[in-house]
Amino acid sequence: MESIVEINNLKKSFGEIDAVDNISLEVSKGELFGLVGPDGAGKTTTIRILCGLLNYDSGSAKVFGKEISTNRKEIQNQIGYLSQKFSLYGDLTIDENIEFFAKIHGVKKYEQRRNELLEFTRLLPFRDRLAEHLSGGMKQKLALACSLIHYPKILFLDEPTTGVDPISRRDFWKILANMLKEKITVFMTTSYMDEAERCNNIALMNKGKIISTGAPEEVKASINKSIVELVCSDVRTAYSIIKKNSTLEVQLFGDRINVMFNNYADEYKIIDELLRNNKIEVLSRKLVPPSLENVFFHLITQ
Repeated sequence: MESIVEINNLKKSFGEIDAVDNISLEVSKGELFGLVGPDGAGKTTTIRILCGLLNYDSGSAKVFGKEISTNRKEIQNQIGYLSQKFSLYGDLTIDENIEFFAKIHGVKKYEQRRNELLEFTRLLPFRDRLAEHLSGGMKQKLALACSLIHYPKILFLDEPTTGVDPISRRDFWKILANMLKEKITVFMTTSYMDEAERCNNIALMNKGKIISTGAPEEVKASINKSIVELVCSDVRTAYSIIKKNSTLEVQLFGDRINVMFNNYADEYKIIDELLRNNKIEVLSRKLVPPSLENVFFHLITQ
C-alpha cells in the first residue's frame, strides 16, 4: 500500500516535557488510522505537526511524500483538519459557514459541493440555522463539512467525538465510513478504545511514545496472554487481594476483574484458593479475548 503519512524518529519538546518522544509510524492511502491514548499522551501535538501548525525539534514528518517543514503551504492546501476546538462563526448560518471556508480555500464554484456535504451530513434541512443554535453533534457535522469543502486527500480529526452525545457519535461514524468509500484517508486521534476498534490500523500512544502499532486484532493478540473475567461478591476487595498477594496482572473494570494468565490451567488454582481463603465468592468466571484496554494497561505497567 502507498504511504500517505510517514513519521520517522519525530521529536517535539515543550521545555522539559517530551510531548512527542522519538516516534515512527506510517499511514497508508485510503485507510482509517487511529492514534489512540489518554489525555496528555502527545496525540494533539503529533496531529498539529502533521498539519503544519507546529514545528518539530528533530526527525522527519512527511505527508504525500514531502517533508512538512519545507512544503507546508502545498501540503495544507490538500488536507482537511478538524481540531478539538474548531472555530465556527455563531452569527453565520450553516450555509454561510461552509461558504466562508470555501472562499478561504479558494473554492469558487462551491454550491454543488456544499449541497453534497449537507446531504452527506444530514444537515440539509437546517442550512439556514445559525451555528450558535446547533447542538454539539450538529456543530461537529458542520465543522466536518467545512473541512471537506475543498476535496482534501487526507482528513485529520483530533478527538472528533469528545463531548458528543451517543446518537451523534454513531452518525459521525456513519459519515466517516462513507468518506472511506470515497477513498479519503482519515487520520484521527481518540481516547475511546471502542472507536479504535473501528480503525484499519492504530498506534497506541502514552507519554509521548508509541507503545504498539498494527491492526486492532494484531495489537490485541500481541500480548499472548489468557484473560479471565471474574465477577465476585466483593469485587474491590477481590481486586486488592489478587493484586497484593500474587504476581499476576489484574485489571478492574467496573464490577468485573480481568486477570492475565501465562498458564491459565495451573495459575487459576492459586487465585481460586486465595479468594476462598478470604471468603470471596466467585459468582462467574469466563475466558475472554483480550481487549484494547487490556493491552494498553498491560503495556504501560511493564
